[in-house]
Amino acid sequence: MRLRLDEVILPKGTPTTYEYAEIKHGATTLAVEENLDVWLVREWKYAIGRYSLEAVSGGIEEGEDGLSAAKRELREEAGVEAVEWTSLGMVDPFTTMLNCQNYLFLARGLTRVPVEHEEGELIEVVRMPLREAVAKVMAGEISHGSSAVAILKTAALLA
Repeated sequence: MRLRLDEVILPKGTPTTYEYAEIKHGATTLAVEENLDVWLVREWKYAIGRYSLEAVSGGIEEGEDGLSAAKRELREEAGVEAVEWTSLGMVDPFTTMLNCQNYLFLARGLTRVPVEHEEGELIEVVRMPLREAVAKVMAGEISHGSSAVAILKTAALLA
């Protein structure tokens, strides 16, 4: 993580300060079964002090691209591998204060494999119908931004 404080001059000559954080980019995957059930994770998130229901997400490590990170995280966190991957684009989670692109994927053709949770990860794997996940986004019960975008884009794509 890198914190920045930039002193800049705006186009009309006014000096101002921009502060923001740069963190590693990430990938978010919504795994969808043939019957349109989705695989989510309920995970304790220290920064918000509560559990969060989300699509599988994680950081892109050195030397990885977004798809490689998505595949690794899906296997580690949800115990799922997929043969069909569709890019759902990229989101900037908080454009005012954070530089952290997050790449979104839809995963299909799923196979269950053993989970590989890291120490400190408190994760429950949750399976539910896509329509229920959409309802949870609309009700604010799924508040993770990248997950909400991935769920809504997937629902529109598969409609």
